[in-house]
Amino acid sequence: MADVRDILDIERAQGTEVTKEAIVGADKKKKLFGATKSAPKRPEGMAREVYALLYNDKNDAPPLFPTDAGQGYKNMKANLGMKKVRPWKWMPFTNPARTDNAVFHHWRRVCDEAKEYPFARFNKKVQIPVYTDAEYNLHLQHDNWTNAETDHLFDLARRFDLRFVVMADRWDRSKFDPRSIEDLKERYYSIVTTLSKLKTGPGFPPEAKNYHFDAEHERRRKEQLERLYSRTKEQVEEEMMLQNELRKIEARKKERDRKTQDLQKLISAADSQSEPKKTERKFTRKKLPPQTRPKVDNLSGELSGIKFPDMKGSGVTLRSQRMKLPANIGQKKTKAIEQLLNEFNIDNNPVPTEEICQHFNELRSDLLLLHELKIAMSNCEFELQSLRHQYEAADPGKTLVIPKGLFNESSSTPVITTASTVNQKTDADVAGPSTSQQCSSTML
Repeated sequence: MADVRDILDIERAQGTEVTKEAIVGADKKKKLFGATKSAPKRPEGMAREVYALLYNDKNDAPPLFPTDAGQGYKNMKANLGMKKVRPWKWMPFTNPARTDNAVFHHWRRVCDEAKEYPFARFNKKVQIPVYTDAEYNLHLQHDNWTNAETDHLFDLARRFDLRFVVMADRWDRSKFDPRSIEDLKERYYSIVTTLSKLKTGPGFPPEAKNYHFDAEHERRRKEQLERLYSRTKEQVEEEMMLQNELRKIEARKKERDRKTQDLQKLISAADSQSEPKKTERKFTRKKLPPQTRPKVDNLSGELSGIKFPDMKGSGVTLRSQRMKLPANIGQKKTKAIEQLLNEFNIDNNPVPTEEICQHFNELRSDLLLLHELKIAMSNCEFELQSLRHQYEAADPGKTLVIPKGLFNESSSTPVITTASTVNQKTDADVAGPSTSQQCSSTML
């Protein structure tokens, strides 16, 4: 009777709702004390994972089709005893996206009758700017476009939400000259850019003031794409052959560079072995404690910055790859460059435009050169200080005078020392020719 009342939409008395216990009955089964359920035994030779897929805890057979109950192979039990279902009603509705006031009907819950159509939130309209005749006569006139053509363009933009492909298809060629998609885009965005500089409002985003549509670039891009698509099989094979030849040429060039570097290393090693070793004079007056001196780089070599790859190979490349540091830059130099960029409040990964890529690479190259010069300067200062201390220890009471112009302004230690202003009364037997020659060679 309760089902009949629900079908006929007749209210029923309180307390007459159907419950699960009324249909199924109360669970009167009681577990016997000490009774245990024996677990099924896994057959011999069957893996544990395979056996777990066959049966569950209740030894139920696996289902014949996948279930979406979220409980594995367990059967979903009927959820009985729920309250009265919510009524549905066949009601009319209107779509706010339509302008013809069309009325449609669908099933909907009675409680949602006064709510708005749920799909109305997907109705997004593009804000198209509006101009007056005075603004057009003062700022928007063009030699190749008339006022009627411009009005027709903005009317199509409002009707088709800036879908320029559809706008070019619906262009009225009976009244106006044929226009391409690039012409429509160029005219539309030039008007939007001009109006955004004159006034603000809907349809004028902040970036519209500096936006410029390059129609010639777009035409060339499509032309190149058409040429690429219309290539013949022979042209594709010729291009692949040229790419393979280019790879071979680059490989031979790298091999020649490697052999040149190896030969240069051998020549440098032979020159260093042929030079006579300088014998240092031992002084018996005072023994100097051994000093740990850092390794001095070869200052005679020319310091250079970072050599970034040319990226002239065929195929598609990203501008961000141009800002990638080469593999020969060590971890210490990379950290030094990042530290200097942070000191100058410069982003380590800027937007990779054409100008930013070039200037950012030049900046990092200069920063690396500055870092290497600082290291070379500190090493030279340490060497010169050591030579000065050796000279003063060898000749007690005599001081090596250093001109003020050779001091480093940022520190108290001198940048370059010289032996030209030594006291003229220096004893030749004490000072020795080797010390003065060593200082002079260090100065050079």
